[in-house]
Amino acid sequence: MSKKVLYEGKAKIMYEMENPDELLVYYKDDATAGNGAKKGTIVDKGVMNNKITAFFFDLLKKNGIDHHCISMPSDREMIVKKLEIIPLEVVVRNIAAGSLAERLGLEEGTKMAIPIVELYYKSDELGDPMINHYHVKAMAMATDEEIREIERQALKVNEIMMAHLKTKKITLVDFKLEFGRDKNGTIILADEISPDNCRFWDSDTNEKLDKDRFRRDLGNVEDAYKEILRRLTGEER
Repeated sequence: MSKKVLYEGKAKIMYEMENPDELLVYYKDDATAGNGAKKGTIVDKGVMNNKITAFFFDLLKKNGIDHHCISMPSDREMIVKKLEIIPLEVVVRNIAAGSLAERLGLEEGTKMAIPIVELYYKSDELGDPMINHYHVKAMAMATDEEIREIERQALKVNEIMMAHLKTKKITLVDFKLEFGRDKNGTIILADEISPDNCRFWDSDTNEKLDKDRFRRDLGNVEDAYKEILRRLTGEER
């Protein structure tokens, strides 16, 4: 395996592999919020996010959603298919929280009549601004057909995850996905699905079990990640 770093982000490092069609993803314990303005460390976050992501990818694969994960060689590492990443953050919202509550003047916790799909331009420099289909096409990020497929998959992911999390007494408030094209041009789910990019609330108490505990200085951040891992996989940390 090559140890050449291809890219290092806020939460992960991507390494090149000898196989040019594969990458190695290393999950870090670093935590950021406010587009990097707030920084910290969540103990074993990388291990937990890797395992939680692998769990969700396996669940989605069994229900017809393909993804980039190939294998998990260690607790912190995932081997993935190399994709042409589409520079979009696709956010699905079931309940008003975070920026949606602020933008629309809604009380946090307000249930939406239907799931909302939002698109954001993936750019740290610009603060990941919200965009629409016209922007996506004008900037040649994706075709009409690809946008429809991305949104179809995002809503299907929402349906699958909501149904499973309900059995674990977890409310799926909202989450962010990323997609890419494989070498055949097929749209594939990429990145991760974890408490870093999902809002998980306890269904009975509405206790936050995600990175909002770090963003909002609520404390017990590691315990929230551990609880999600425990409920999903049964693993105690």
